[in-house]
Amino acid sequence: MTEDSPARVVGFVGLGAMGAHMVARLLDAGHDVAVFDTREEAMAPHVDRGARACATAGAMADLATTVLVSLPTPDVVRAVAGELAHGAAIEAFVDLSTTGPEVAAEVAAALREAGIACLDAPVSGGVAGAQAGTLTIMAAGDEALFQSLRPLLEALGRNVVLVGAQPGQGQLAKVLNNLLSASAIAITGEALALGVHGGLSARTLLDVFNSSSGRNTASADKFPRQVLPRTFAAGFRLELMHKDVELCLAEARRQGVPMALGGAVGELWARAAAGAAAGADCTEIVRMLEDDAGVVVGDE
Repeated sequence: MTEDSPARVVGFVGLGAMGAHMVARLLDAGHDVAVFDTREEAMAPHVDRGARACATAGAMADLATTVLVSLPTPDVVRAVAGELAHGAAIEAFVDLSTTGPEVAAEVAAALREAGIACLDAPVSGGVAGAQAGTLTIMAAGDEALFQSLRPLLEALGRNVVLVGAQPGQGQLAKVLNNLLSASAIAITGEALALGVHGGLSARTLLDVFNSSSGRNTASADKFPRQVLPRTFAAGFRLELMHKDVELCLAEARRQGVPMALGGAVGELWARAAAGAAAGADCTEIVRMLEDDAGVVVGDE
């Protein structure tokens, strides 16, 4: 095998808030990495560290045998997978995005026809987890493929789990997780808004919740770190949380499983997304809940 053999190259498409940190982890681990993003400035820092810049996703598929993608929407994943399908070198496709079960199964079937194996592998842990290499990776696909790719995935995540044998099952685990996260943010915001309206301190309420049965990830982390100090920088966009909740509810409808509470949560996030500023953080749903109650949930 020569130094430039494509068998040694790992491709990565999508250098956004998550992807940029994941590529950095792969470079730190010593992998020969090729990168592509529609923004040349997103590739530049990685090229400076030794990554190979590709002009298109299709060009990457002629160079790398394994290509990972971290992309914002199902339509973008479909488009990129279509370009990759014609590559001369690509053998395995790893989708770290959140696309929903139906699209993941569709993409995997199309790639399978092109002779490309697919691992559905969405992640959780946010930007901080991507930077630290502590993500949870919910993989679904052939077990032998998963085991062959596991060392690569372990450069990105601390908790790498094979949740199912069929592409799409990883997505189901991910959107269920994000529905729980979205629910926790929304209900914690409503509870605090009511408490503040009734004359209670938001900080004191969080202290009580977090030492009692009401504790959740929002009350323990997002509200004390992002909402009360008014920083609103948890690192996950409100529009993406809304997208993930809708993907979960769409899958519930597809399977004929009622989700009454999930539906109510979906309505809240849809309303928040419709009124939020572009690029708003997911914790900024609280601004809408504050407006509803006529209060500010802060340290004032």
